[in-house]
Amino acid sequence: MAKEFTVPPVIFPSGGNPAAAAGAHQRRHPVAPFQPPPNPSLPFMSFDIGSAASASFSAPAYGVVGPTFEDELPLLEELGINTRQIWRKTTSILNPLRLNPAIHEDADLSGPFIFITAFGLFQLLAGKLHFGIILGWVTVSSLFLYVVFNMLAGRNGNLDLYRCLSLVGYCMLPMVIFSAASLFVPEGGSVVFGMAAVFVLWSTRVCTRLLVELASCGDEHRGLIAYACCLVYMLFSLLVIF
Repeated sequence: MAKEFTVPPVIFPSGGNPAAAAGAHQRRHPVAPFQPPPNPSLPFMSFDIGSAASASFSAPAYGVVGPTFEDELPLLEELGINTRQIWRKTTSILNPLRLNPAIHEDADLSGPFIFITAFGLFQLLAGKLHFGIILGWVTVSSLFLYVVFNMLAGRNGNLDLYRCLSLVGYCMLPMVIFSAASLFVPEGGSVVFGMAAVFVLWSTRVCTRLLVELASCGDEHRGLIAYACCLVYMLFSLLVIF
C-alpha cells in the first residue's frame, strides 16, 4: 500500500515572487553587436512602433522639403528641346513675307535636326539614300556661309558658327517641302525644275534676311550673302531633282 506524503502549500507575498521580480529588473534586452544604443530623440533608431508611426506623419525635423514630382521640368526641356520655340520658328519660315527674325535670336539644333531627318526620309521614299550626304553638306554649307559672312563683315562681324548652323538648318524647311512634293511629280520634267526654282528662292530669301538681321555689318553685303545662300540651297535641290 502506497504511502501518502503531505506537502504544505507555498504562499507567496502580495508582491509576487521576489526572485522573479528581482530577475526581471536585472534582465537586459539583447543588443546587436557594434550597434549604438537607441537614441530616444530619434524615433526611427528605436523599436518604439508608436513613436515611429507618429514621427513618419509629422513634419521633417530639419525643415527641408525636397522638390516634388509636379515641380520637375518636362523631359524635353531638361534635354534642351523647346517644342514651342521650334514651332514658332517653323511657322515664321513658312510665311517668308512676314518673317520675324527676333524669334531666331536663340539658336538651337533641335529644329534643324528634325528638318534634316525629314529631308533624308523623303529622299529615302524616292529610293535615294542621302543621309550622310545631307549631313555633310549642311556642315560644309554652314562653314562656307560662316567664313564668307565674317570675311565680308571684317572685324565687326559677330556671326558665330553655332548660330549659322541653326539658321541654315531651319531654312532647310522649304527644301523638305520640295522633297515631299517631288514624290508626286514625274522626274525630269519642267514642273520639277520650276518647283526647284521657287523653293530655292524661298530658302535663299529667308536665310539671307536672318543672317543680315541677326548679325551686324551684313546689310551692306546683302547681295553677296544672298548669292552664297542661293548656291547652298541649289545643291540641295539637285539632290531632289537627280
